[in-house]
Amino acid sequence: MTTDPLFDTAFLRQRIRTVADWPSPGIQFRDITPLLQDPRAFRLLVEAFVLRYMNAGIDLVAGIDARGFILGSVVAHQLNRGFIPVRKKGKLPFATVAEEYELEYGNATVEIHTDAVAAGQRVLLIDDLIATGGTMMAAARLLQRLEATVVEAAAIVDLPELGGSKLLKDAGLPVFTVCDFAGH
Repeated sequence: MTTDPLFDTAFLRQRIRTVADWPSPGIQFRDITPLLQDPRAFRLLVEAFVLRYMNAGIDLVAGIDARGFILGSVVAHQLNRGFIPVRKKGKLPFATVAEEYELEYGNATVEIHTDAVAAGQRVLLIDDLIATGGTMMAAARLLQRLEATVVEAAAIVDLPELGGSKLLKDAGLPVFTVCDFAGH
């Protein structure tokens, strides 16, 4: 979570809607669409990421399907860097490398093109939130298999009680989030 005293995380956090019991009973879904609809909030969000990474030596930004595409592509544009889509299995038209990971009820797979990144390139990995960390970890492994360096895993929201940010940190991956919803 950001600790910049000039950055008002409460303003952004207030624009994240909680939808109870979606997509299944007991889940508190954190919906970022109200934040994206508010021009001031969206601009502040993008600026938080751009200011953090503008001097970090990032070569590319990788965004995770699908909400990570929204933030990742805008941040890549603002940093004047290329964008890598990390897609769900079967969505990319060229040769891919895939990584399977576990979900609460089953498995899923993410893919990137085999030529998405060159060995040694420094990549910022972005998604909308970190829950269990499975998708973010799988995406990081994909990039690492292509010999890229994942500079940091970044997201708007951390759900620390689900253990994802700890999983990523324990794997040696630095993590940055704008706000968290601990205990909520």
